[in-house]
Amino acid sequence: MRIIGYERAGAVHVAARDGEALIPLGPVADFWQDPDAALEAGLRAGTRIPGSSVRLAPPVKPSARILCVGLNYREHAAEGPFEVPEHPTIFGRWTPSLAVGDTPVRVPVDEEGLDWEAELLVAVGRPLSCAEPHEAATAVFGYAAFNDITARRAQKLTTQWTLGKNADRSGPMSELVTRDEVGELGRRKVISRVNGQVMQESTTDQMIFGVPDVLAFISRTFTLTPGDLIATGTPAGVGYARNPPRLLQPGDVVEVEVEGIGAVSTPVEDPTITGT
Repeated sequence: MRIIGYERAGAVHVAARDGEALIPLGPVADFWQDPDAALEAGLRAGTRIPGSSVRLAPPVKPSARILCVGLNYREHAAEGPFEVPEHPTIFGRWTPSLAVGDTPVRVPVDEEGLDWEAELLVAVGRPLSCAEPHEAATAVFGYAAFNDITARRAQKLTTQWTLGKNADRSGPMSELVTRDEVGELGRRKVISRVNGQVMQESTTDQMIFGVPDVLAFISRTFTLTPGDLIATGTPAGVGYARNPPRLLQPGDVVEVEVEGIGAVSTPVEDPTITGT
């Protein structure tokens, strides 16, 4: 099933997509208490609402941890240039930075532009603590395409990347697709395009640390809970490492696609048009 979020009476609710209709699954915090049970109950109830009647929102609870893996493709580490890490390099995003597709992102005032990072996003479906990789693999609820849009100047000001990874609306994600629908992750293409031109193209089997290894690694420090999100890293081809560098400017449109899972498109806001 494909899982989306939508706004209702000032709160975010979750629904499953059924063609043009949506099957309500409850408020976002309730849904993530037990997403499998909530999905089963919603499908059994069979209530449907028109998809065109709602405003979409990320199906993410406010308390979710959004954890990102840096330098998880060898060629991306090399273009940095960075050493290949011995352990997953983990940094955080906050939920207010997330967005759905077609939500404009603004270039922060002190930046020359924004950079793109095509990634596979993983949603945790059950509590996970001190897990081995084979256990962690079964804790995945679903996957999405994700763009870890980055303010490079802010990112490079200090050794901590947090500031550059949390610009407003800079974390667009596609609809979540449940693990049973995706099946084996295997070798999925991960692609970014700017104004239709391919900028990144790799496959998920090129990750240094696979999804089960990353989840297990994190779980040995703190318990992952249903609704936590893991962005699994980006391949080579980011803008700042190009010669000459290429950054997103107002009027550009950037798209990220993960094969068989989804795509998310983001326009870069042009203040001369929007008046903001």
